[in-house]
Amino acid sequence: MMSSKFEMSDLGLLTYYLGIKVSQEKGSVTIKQESYAMKILKEAGMEDCNATQCPMEPGLKLSKAENEPEVKATHYRRVVECLRYLLHMRPNLSYSVGLVHRYMQSPRESHARAIKQILYYLRGTISLGIRYERCDVTPPNQDLGGNVWGG
Repeated sequence: MMSSKFEMSDLGLLTYYLGIKVSQEKGSVTIKQESYAMKILKEAGMEDCNATQCPMEPGLKLSKAENEPEVKATHYRRVVECLRYLLHMRPNLSYSVGLVHRYMQSPRESHARAIKQILYYLRGTISLGIRYERCDVTPPNQDLGGNVWGG
């Protein structure tokens, strides 16, 4: 219908968009950011690091730690912001990245160690993404009229 009103070309199924790999299969769509995650690891010099299955040390408490030496703030901020962009496909990192994000003004060694732990976890789970599956069942009591706003 749109092609009758606008000049268009069919480029086929979406496979890659803004660093997001899109895999479309019958009944499901999977989105991942493996290449972006690897880029983060390479920029941090950790592409060959040991992997772990835990994004933070259990019971870790971070604070301003003013008695600790500071780390290079620009590098710290860069890694944290890259990890924040990755959260669109990796909500499992939300808590740990949110926690280290709090200390971007004056990052200390303990904060940098927490980021390293997140990167170890990222290395071990680099192929994770989000999978959306088609659901053919209509939820009960759902208005299927044309009004999507419910009004």
